Amino acid sequence: MSKARRRALVTATALLALLGSGSPAVPAVLPAALPVQSPIAAHHHGDAVLHGTSSNWAGYSATGGRFTSVSADWVQPAVSCAKSDAWSGFWIGLDGDGSKTVEQIGTEADCSSGSPVYSSWYEMYPAYPSTFQDTVRPGDHFTASVTTDGSGAFTLTLSDTTRGWSHVIDKSLKNAALASAEVIAEAPSSLFGVLPLADFDVVRFTDAKVNGQSLGAAKPSLIDMAKNGVTKATTSPLTDGTDFSVTWHHR
Repeated sequence: MSKARRRALVTATALLALLGSGSPAVPAVLPAALPVQSPIAAHHHGDAVLHGTSSNWAGYSATGGRFTSVSADWVQPAVSCAKSDAWSGFWIGLDGDGSKTVEQIGTEADCSSGSPVYSSWYEMYPAYPSTFQDTVRPGDHFTASVTTDGSGAFTLTLSDTTRGWSHVIDKSLKNAALASAEVIAEAPSSLFGVLPLADFDVVRFTDAKVNGQSLGAAKPSLIDMAKNGVTKATTSPLTDGTDFSVTWHHR
């Protein structure tokens, strides 16, 4: 069992690709496509953060305290797609590293049948995730935040300042641990394990803050993504305590 569970809904493309049969569905951001509203695939924090590596996370995770807010900006990267399917997600959130609850919001950049697919979403695990229907394109500038009053009330915000749309989601989760805060690029997982990581080249996070202060003030762990001796993505050091990048290396 993974250390923490995160976002579902990468659509039936993931499952069908791994099974090698059927005509894969595609996310609703493409014309005439039907979204899949069940958790076919999931994102996981597959390993404890040991020696700065994880099987499917790259970025920064702050633990060892009580966390009530996290925020960051990023520019949606473009993915380079080969014939095979691949997936990548970019998000900020509370919990998920050493706790069983998740309060996260972000964007996706996937490859389906050789074509790029871009989307956005939020999750309050253990509830199913929700996908926004707004257009997402490479180069869009996003701002995101997750905040809580510490008593079970959460506000999750995602804004595409390039296209002018925004979502403010108010939810309740009484048993939230508030044990971590993250700014992450991720390789999603299916029922069969971590999925191939889409080639997003570089994603740059800026103005990252935790509990109202710079991300660096929270003394977070730097995480590189690596599995079976293969480095999949690396994380840069923090600049000014708030800015960093994650660079893709391998599927």
